[in-house]
Order: sequence, then structure tokens, then C-alpha cells
Amino acid sequence: MKYLLLCIFFLISCSKQTSSETANENIYTEKETEANNIPNTNSLPRAKIDSVYVSNNIFQISYNENYEQPNWVKYTVRDIVKNADRDGMQFYTVDSIHTSDYDDYYSNRWDRGHMAPAGSFNDSYENLYATFSYLNVALQYDDLNRGAWVDLEEQVRLWADSYGDIDIEIYLEFDNNHIVLDTGAHVPTAFLKHVIFPDDSMKCYYFPNTTPDKTWEEYEIECN
Repeated sequence: MKYLLLCIFFLISCSKQTSSETANENIYTEKETEANNIPNTNSLPRAKIDSVYVSNNIFQISYNENYEQPNWVKYTVRDIVKNADRDGMQFYTVDSIHTSDYDDYYSNRWDRGHMAPAGSFNDSYENLYATFSYLNVALQYDDLNRGAWVDLEEQVRLWADSYGDIDIEIYLEFDNNHIVLDTGAHVPTAFLKHVIFPDDSMKCYYFPNTTPDKTWEEYEIECN
């Protein structure tokens, strides 16, 4: 797995979660930390923050440790050939960042909704595995994750096959009355998805985080 660069920006303070160390990973806070001396998040020596910037060869993410959900995720869908399978692949946490974890998704209606989809990065095991980080998943209603949301993901792959690389930006919305689980994780109210084509034209979609009552096409909104 290629080196992962994590740059942490301290915006708002506040402090849950476990994490596992991934191989060949470099972590940077205000001061550079040795990769073999990364603190475990069970005893993370700092308050949780609202925006942790994560960048690797698959995605860019702003992660909210207080909500244990992404703020936004950006990635590019390419015309690829499948060379890896997700069978048996497990979601994993990462060191030095407070994320959601297994307990947040146990015995409820919320799926681990991939933001950067596994199906768009199965050209190699390393790329596919990168999408299974808890940094890259959100508490997504199961009917949405398995319905209109995945249908649009499949359509974007078809567009990439026809037109070339498609840039995707996803922004998570949390209204004032959004759900907070007993485990402490916050449930997004909705997802705003920008689909940017090679000619810089754009389509935008707004998905409430509930059971879809329309096809993916009908969730398109005006971009502004």
C-alpha cells in the first residue's frame, strides 16, 4: 500500500475510538511523528478536532473527529480494468485519527457507505483496500446505500468509460436535529454529490439519508 499522507489542521477542539496501524504509513501533526511511534487513539494526547485532512492516491478527505464522519470526500473515477475482488476484505481504522468503527454500525439500519466506491478502485488490491478505511465510510441508510446511491456510482463508471476521468466531490450535511447514535457517531442528514466531467461541465445530486423514493436521475439538482 502506498504511503498515506495525513495532515491535521486544528480548527475546533473537543475527545472515542480505537485504531489499527497500517503498514508504511506516515502521520503528521503540528510536529512530525515517527511512523513507528504513532500514539494509539485510545490514549490520543490531544482533543478531537473538526477537520483532519487526509490524502492518498485514491481520495482526499476532510474528516470530522467529533462527528466521526467525513466532512467531504473527493476522488476521480477512471476507466479501469478489474484486477481485485473485495471478498473477505474488512473495514479498518487508522492510527491517530478518531473515526467511526464497528460498534457504530452494529445491529442497526446504517450501512458503512463507501464515499469513494470500492467498485471504482478494483484495478489493484492496494487501491481497493484503501477504500475500506473507516475514514472513507459514512453512516448511510441501507436502502439508500444499496439503491439510488449505488446506481449513480455505476452510472459514473459508465460515463468514465465514455468520456474519460470523472471528478467526484461529496459533501455531507448535518442539520440541527441530526441523529447522534448512543456510540457517539453522528448520522448525516443528506449527501450532496458533484459529478465533474472532463469538459468541466457538472451534474449535482442531493440525496436525503433515508429510503429513496425516486431513481438516481430524479435526485439531480441545479449546481450552484
